[in-house]
Amino acid sequence: MAGQSRRNPRSRIKSASAVDDDDDSAVRQASDNYRRLRDRNKSSSSIRIFNVNLKVMVGICFVAFFVILYLISSLIVTGDHQTPRVITPFPAPKVTDLPQFQGEHKESLYWGTYRPHVYLGIRARTPRSLLAGLMWIGVQNGRYVMRHVCQSSDELSTYGWTRHNARDFGHQVLVDQDMTLGTSFLKSKESGSGYGGDWAVRIQVNSKKSEETEELLKTGHLFFYLADEDGNALSLSRDAMNIHETSLLASGSRSDVGNWQLHLESKDDLEVHFSGFKTEHYHNLSELVQENIGGQARKFGRLQLSDTSDDSSNILVFQISGRIPFRTDLAFISGSGLPSSREEERVNNLTGSSLTDRLKEKELEFDTRFEECFGLANKFDLESTTVGKAAVSNLLGGIGYFYGQSKIALPGASHLGSHNGFLFYWPAELYTAVPCRPVFPRGFLWDEGFHQLLIWRWDIHISLDILGHWLDLMNIDGWIPREQILGAEALSKVPEEFIPQYPSNANPPAFFLVLRELIHGLKKNAFTETESSEISSFFERSFVRLEAWFQWFNTTQPGKEASSYYWHGRDSSTIRELNPKTLMSGLDDYPRASHPTEDERHVDLRCWMLLAADCMHSISELTAKEKGLETVYSSATKILSEFELLNQMHFDDAHGTYLDFGNHTEKVRLIWKEVMGEQGFTTRQLIREVSETPRLRMVPHIGYVSLFPLMGRIIPPESWILEKQLDLISNRSIFWTDYGLRSLSKTSSLYMKHNTEHDAPYWRGTIWMNMNYLILSALNHYATEHGPYREKAKDIRDELRSNIIRNVVRNYQKTGYIWEQYNQKTGKGKGAHPFTGWTSLLLLIMAEAYTES
Repeated sequence: MAGQSRRNPRSRIKSASAVDDDDDSAVRQASDNYRRLRDRNKSSSSIRIFNVNLKVMVGICFVAFFVILYLISSLIVTGDHQTPRVITPFPAPKVTDLPQFQGEHKESLYWGTYRPHVYLGIRARTPRSLLAGLMWIGVQNGRYVMRHVCQSSDELSTYGWTRHNARDFGHQVLVDQDMTLGTSFLKSKESGSGYGGDWAVRIQVNSKKSEETEELLKTGHLFFYLADEDGNALSLSRDAMNIHETSLLASGSRSDVGNWQLHLESKDDLEVHFSGFKTEHYHNLSELVQENIGGQARKFGRLQLSDTSDDSSNILVFQISGRIPFRTDLAFISGSGLPSSREEERVNNLTGSSLTDRLKEKELEFDTRFEECFGLANKFDLESTTVGKAAVSNLLGGIGYFYGQSKIALPGASHLGSHNGFLFYWPAELYTAVPCRPVFPRGFLWDEGFHQLLIWRWDIHISLDILGHWLDLMNIDGWIPREQILGAEALSKVPEEFIPQYPSNANPPAFFLVLRELIHGLKKNAFTETESSEISSFFERSFVRLEAWFQWFNTTQPGKEASSYYWHGRDSSTIRELNPKTLMSGLDDYPRASHPTEDERHVDLRCWMLLAADCMHSISELTAKEKGLETVYSSATKILSEFELLNQMHFDDAHGTYLDFGNHTEKVRLIWKEVMGEQGFTTRQLIREVSETPRLRMVPHIGYVSLFPLMGRIIPPESWILEKQLDLISNRSIFWTDYGLRSLSKTSSLYMKHNTEHDAPYWRGTIWMNMNYLILSALNHYATEHGPYREKAKDIRDELRSNIIRNVVRNYQKTGYIWEQYNQKTGKGKGAHPFTGWTSLLLLIMAEAYTES
């Protein structure tokens, strides 16, 4: 076996016990993280590795950290001293206030398909918008059903964007049992348009007419609605039901876009009915429409709206019915009513044959842009390329705009003016991609870092805008809530117990993955002059926030040992979890130490911090920050990338890989017990039983976490440890499957084990695309570096890439979806679908566009 003749890495360096007792005492007695870091700087001891004195590096690094912290704190002015820090915004100019995000850029993105939780939803990027959306009546199990909000229970055969450019065009196909709907969205800015321009929607309805649905699907019923969140009254056209006489359905006025009109055009024989509602609630429109139709069906036995409208209605719903197949075009015209408005001409440009021509042009533009970005034409067949287009289109079409307040959980916060022990973040907006339209139609912090690896390649301006919105959500301490549930529509999709965000909880700083690539692109002159200028401005403005974020991790997530880290916030008192979850790591139920304590060291977080420190060093160089800052981050990077120190803390000789460290025992299981409830009744529950006293040790679970040093390129290309990592990756009992690398080794005692009675395994064996992408990127790095394992890394990279692409494409062709995760035994898609967040990284794997060092 390679490495047998060598001394193991732990034997070549001093153990942790070699640290002077005074230093150890100072570390252990300090109750405050700031104090603890300061005491380490004052220590008179040093750790020598290959005759390199780390005391100097540690001292410079941490002293400088406190200089930075002092400078940041000196800028802080909270104004209202009664406002808790956790809900106080970071005191610096907003990133999104940069000139590059204003003017033409902002207006060009004003309207969009920014309501990803519904099958087709349109809104503006403003807190209170005019909303538009589509509902339809489908047939399921021989019964009529209303479709509106994306739901897995609807059992659509497939749905999603086949092309979407994130700006002014998208085409979507939805297959609902035997009915197929095609929806196209197009934006247009013409002379006479109001702010944000005009937009059009084309809807085409077809059906297969099977025996079961032939009678029910003779006629199709669409429901297109407008709702004004500002409560403005919407005016119904007097001839709205007579579309053969006039195309005008409705009109109104708003302060943002001026006077507006909605028109309907179709050459098919269609029937139009309507209903108007006055309400402050917009997240339950489906129920309003169903109630109205239900009343009509009971009274008159017909599926149609009541043709009535409340006084000053702020919601108008139009029912468009016709014999299948049929097609209809809807055009929204802003800035109407002026002599120069040219309404009729603009309506004609957005409907009929003119719209057909413009949609074809946009399809061609998309295909050309797709090939320029990813170059798949000579690598894959049409079926595989179609999946690649669906991946990027659904990620871009899943970009949403949200506005609201996060709910923050704080112990004992009731005396601070909170509601039922909770505080509310300041009202904020978020422009973000979402992981999954039916299950996770909202922003997730670490997911967004992976999303941007793809989005920046497509549209750097949109990518920077999204990153800026996230950084503007930072509070005064440098913390960003990891899950953003903003506004009534987003809240309606989340159970109450999962809404509060905990300010002690971190989330992987995955933004640094994309920031690293942007830095690399600047150094390689890969951007245009304008793009380079905007990226540089972004770094200048965001540096202070990125710095605060980095410092937040350093002061809230450190371990007991210098340069060690662990995810704080695990539940040490749980009696129902087989292994207490680590949600803040992003890897949820991935097994960590059985008994959470402050002695833990998590190898993945240490590697995330290296990535962050290295990026901060590069950004400080690019933005010509003072030399002191460069030294700080250079020192931090040097310490965290010190190979021997990493091995001392995390390399396990017995398993030949990197592991977490903590208070652990393998003798833990879930057993059924009779538990006495509050009312005196007993219930049978699965309770955690520990039959052995835990001890401080390496946590013997090999999985994705074990590969983080590989993903971080910390292992030297000539090291025998790299060969050990490659052997583990290609081992079918550890990582390797024919469909991708599994998240947890088959040899782990927790492999595919439930964590509670109802908490099925999540990161305990199944295949995840984001980690496979990072591993492929690392393999690509080692396959291009000079070293004895170069060819081995290349062979593994190529075979793994082929396995992943083949499996995802096969699943898409078979099921119509891209999935959250994939079964490690069969390759079958699992979990949420369509999951076109980080699983869309498949496209970068196809294009061999890996993350740069």
